[in-house]
Amino acid sequence: LIIFNQILGELRQDIREQVRQSVKEMALIRNTILECQVCGSSDDSASLSAGFHEPRSRCSPNPCYKGVSCMESLHYPGYTCGSCPSGTTGNGTHCRDINECDAQPCFSPQACVNTIGGFSCLPCPPGLWGAPLSGTGLDYAKTHKQDCVDIDECVDLPDACVPNSVCVNTVGSYKCGGCKPGFLGNQTSGCFPRKSCAALTFNPCDSNAHCAMERNGEVACRCNVGWAGNGNTCGKDTDIDGYPDRSLPCIDNDKHCKQDNCVFTPNSGQEDADNDGIGDQCDEDADGDGIKNVEDNCRLVPNKDQQNSDSDSFGDACDNCPNVPNSDQKDTDNNGQGDACDQDIDGDGIPNVLDNCPKVPNPMQTDRDRDGVGDACDSCPELSNPMQTDVDNDLVGDVCDTNHDTDGDGHQDSRDNCPDIPNSSQLDSDNDGLGDDCDHDDDNDGILDDHDNCRLIVNPNQKDSDVNGIGDVCENDFDNDAVMDLIDVCPESAEVTLTDFRAYQTVVLDPEGDAQIDPNWVVLNQGMEIVQTMNSDPGLAIGYTAFNGVDFEGTFHVNTVTDDDYAGFIFGYQDSSSFYVVMWKQTEQAYWQSIPFRAIAQPALQLKAVKSRTGPGEFLRNALWHTGDTPGEVKLLWKDPRNTGWKDKTSYRWQLSHRPQVGYIRVKLFEGTDMVADSGVVIDTSMRGGRLGVFCFSQENIIWSNLRYRCNDTVPEDFQAHRKQVLMHIQV
Repeated sequence: LIIFNQILGELRQDIREQVRQSVKEMALIRNTILECQVCGSSDDSASLSAGFHEPRSRCSPNPCYKGVSCMESLHYPGYTCGSCPSGTTGNGTHCRDINECDAQPCFSPQACVNTIGGFSCLPCPPGLWGAPLSGTGLDYAKTHKQDCVDIDECVDLPDACVPNSVCVNTVGSYKCGGCKPGFLGNQTSGCFPRKSCAALTFNPCDSNAHCAMERNGEVACRCNVGWAGNGNTCGKDTDIDGYPDRSLPCIDNDKHCKQDNCVFTPNSGQEDADNDGIGDQCDEDADGDGIKNVEDNCRLVPNKDQQNSDSDSFGDACDNCPNVPNSDQKDTDNNGQGDACDQDIDGDGIPNVLDNCPKVPNPMQTDRDRDGVGDACDSCPELSNPMQTDVDNDLVGDVCDTNHDTDGDGHQDSRDNCPDIPNSSQLDSDNDGLGDDCDHDDDNDGILDDHDNCRLIVNPNQKDSDVNGIGDVCENDFDNDAVMDLIDVCPESAEVTLTDFRAYQTVVLDPEGDAQIDPNWVVLNQGMEIVQTMNSDPGLAIGYTAFNGVDFEGTFHVNTVTDDDYAGFIFGYQDSSSFYVVMWKQTEQAYWQSIPFRAIAQPALQLKAVKSRTGPGEFLRNALWHTGDTPGEVKLLWKDPRNTGWKDKTSYRWQLSHRPQVGYIRVKLFEGTDMVADSGVVIDTSMRGGRLGVFCFSQENIIWSNLRYRCNDTVPEDFQAHRKQVLMHIQV
């Protein structure tokens, strides 16, 4: 048995060895067959007749796409091709060109030239400059964009306009205006110096004020931020509302020299219902009826009985509809009777039930599209839209809203009186249908603007008795709006005279859900102060006046210690998806709703450009809360590096300069008399002008006080220095 087992083991070993040998022979046979298959029939016969076999390479000639490498393979068809060249797509054998122009890498879709394996951009249009761009591949086209920036002829062409005159750069061109402040004349006679602050032998201004020259050549003194008075005399202004903490000995009895009746709380209207010397904003019993404001249903009207017939938020003594609940107290025609109980809300003599614009005076009742909505309040006066839907809150109804805006000024081309030149103000002084910014004779008096000494008022004789370069008919009121230039915030626009937010549009940025309520806006001081009282969803209060270049300033104050969220202001508003916002959070915080994405807020002043694909809703809501870029929603243009939040019950003064014709933006922030933040020059052209307003998000008891705006198209000097630095960087 032992011997038999040994024999079986040896036999088993022999069988295994034979199997291994058979496998090798089968592999050799298989490879030989494959080599024979690779060879051509003629080559096969020649090789066989010669008595040997030499296989031909399947990579010669190269069966792959031009420029693609070929590698021999044991698998059919006997070769493998490498990847397609950059800029093409396919399997290596067949490659087709990728059209990189689909990614729109160039300044405009028409400027993109697709080539085999790449693309190139045409040069920037006349009046614009930018580096040439060409490349290969879709990824490159998506991550590289041709940037065409407007050429500033006012800088590059030193003789574009008469020296010392206003040169207004426009996209692709420029326009000459009147003489700069401190100079008299026009584009015909030239601009010559007049009295200036530097030339004064005696400075009449207070040490805490600065000198400025008015349009008429008079010297004006204005107190610096954190100081108040008439400019010749200034006193400390703790809450920065335009009134000093203590009375000042001003000889002109200027109201801004009187003592502030709320030293630590801004109230630029100085409202004092009970005349006790304590302003309503800081008086615990504003009407003096013995009932504290927090319990009083008529804060500003004495009513000890607190009678409230309709059980709304207002007692009978101050309720403009005492028998009809109306907590908003809306009174469109300001006749003392609330809209809720007024039979003629707009006061145009036509009862509401018969009025096709019940909230807008229109005694003629014109209705061109016969949709039941009068032209005076119709968002599409020429197309029937009885529901008046306006999804993007741009005051243009959805049925006639094309959203095609060539110049980016917020007005679609079909409604733009200068469709190729940004002019958000749409000013048309002679009502000829052509905006002033593209009209060479704004008053239609036959004298071209560059040579007209009264550009906005008809004066073909150009009479100028004192030979100061300003025609007699516009000497002190350039736009003929009956408001003297000294107090006119837009002396070259008869449509805008004083800062006024009494008429405003409410825009809710998160309309879905009821987790938070909408903002409650209260407008004071003849439209120069706004108060928001509720802890609310993100919302805007937007004035109806649109601006080209503008200076916008105001005092921001959170009058509570119970919250830590966002407040700020808006400029360049075009619709609820397109605007600039300067916003400030007190503390770092993650938004409580992490859907659709987690948003983290940092405690820093921020400047953002909103260009939202989704519009009002949860995406835009979280994007606004988040500090940083949110693709397709919000772009962070600047953030205060201090990462410091606002302080409770502390007044801050902001100063904004926006020149949309060149994309110039600069924001400064003051705490008391000290400037604590400065964005420096920021360039962005997302919005070429728009409307102004204020912003809040989940923060109550916000005061925006002492609001001021002023039309200003003059490009600041620091823009030129910034532009030179950019040019030097590009050249390097």
